[in-house]
Amino acid sequence: MSSAGSTSNRALLVAVVMAFTIGVIVSLALRPPGASAPSNASASNDGRPARPRIEWRVPIAFSTNLPALGDNVIYVTSVLREASGGAIVLKPFEPGELVPAFSITDAVRDAKIEAGYTWLGYDQGRIPSSPLISAVPFGMEPWEFMAWWYEGGGEALAQDIYRSHGTVPILCGLIGPETAGWFRSPIETLEDFKGLKIRFAGLGGKVLESLGASVTMIPGGEIFQALERGAIDATEYSLPVVDEALGFDRIAKFNYFPGWHQTFTAAHLVVNAELWETVAAADRALVRLACTAGVTRNLARAEALQGPVIAGYAAKGISARRLPRDLLEELRRVTREVLAEEAAQDEFFARVLASQAEFQADYVHWKRLAYLPRDF
Repeated sequence: MSSAGSTSNRALLVAVVMAFTIGVIVSLALRPPGASAPSNASASNDGRPARPRIEWRVPIAFSTNLPALGDNVIYVTSVLREASGGAIVLKPFEPGELVPAFSITDAVRDAKIEAGYTWLGYDQGRIPSSPLISAVPFGMEPWEFMAWWYEGGGEALAQDIYRSHGTVPILCGLIGPETAGWFRSPIETLEDFKGLKIRFAGLGGKVLESLGASVTMIPGGEIFQALERGAIDATEYSLPVVDEALGFDRIAKFNYFPGWHQTFTAAHLVVNAELWETVAAADRALVRLACTAGVTRNLARAEALQGPVIAGYAAKGISARRLPRDLLEELRRVTREVLAEEAAQDEFFARVLASQAEFQADYVHWKRLAYLPRDF
């Protein structure tokens, strides 16, 4: 090799070294004080974080094998994991695996678990206003409740209520009305409820108690056995597709409609309040987005599944009946009395009830004019 070539190579090497040195100096100069060098240590080979930023245990109130009622949490947790690139992982636990189904909110408050997916009406004994944000007798239709929650101040009221209980409720699921119940004998008058042993939830249960029924609250997984043994005479629980999965139609052959006691059923992701404050704003936004998607997808799935189930009733010897109009009028009258009594005893109950009534008074102008009659 010539001396000229050696000189050229040395010059090139010096230039490369100088360029690298200048690059390092510039990089150090531009980095904020105290910032460390970029690292890929937290990323796996496929670009996803090796360890999630959020990894919460989430006990649920409804078994995930129940269509619409229980499987929505699987959709929410799956879409959240995917949208966050694996950084946010919520791990559902079936009812009773970590905590009793009716005690999820208490466990979240006490930081025994990070979050839970539940029906807030189960908190009625401790939080009297909770049924109003989960299911109301003769209340709103699902999309109407959704409008009140997101646009009518419902979410802010619910957060006020649950703040004193150390939790943050996030609307995360929504389905349409339940059936009015499964009965061994026809129901035609208010007298037919007197002495009836029935599983009934929420404020509707208080209405039936005032009519002389013996009301009990047991988890969904225990209802069939209670019905089979005769511990209860009748039951309500959820949508026709859910009740069919639980086998109620094998024992009680009269299924009544409409679900006057739960015109909507809302499910919430309940998060420990102190923990929620430590979550980055971007991650809180992702959780809320996933839950909002869960609300719309849940309602769509619930609406899609019921028709075929009811169409198959005749072949199974099930009688699907509507409650008589005069009986519904009487149930609504008694419901108004129960709501007034509850409002007189609890400030938050009164506030939520007034908020919903105010919203409905405005909404009814649209509701009456915009939609075709259901019997059109």
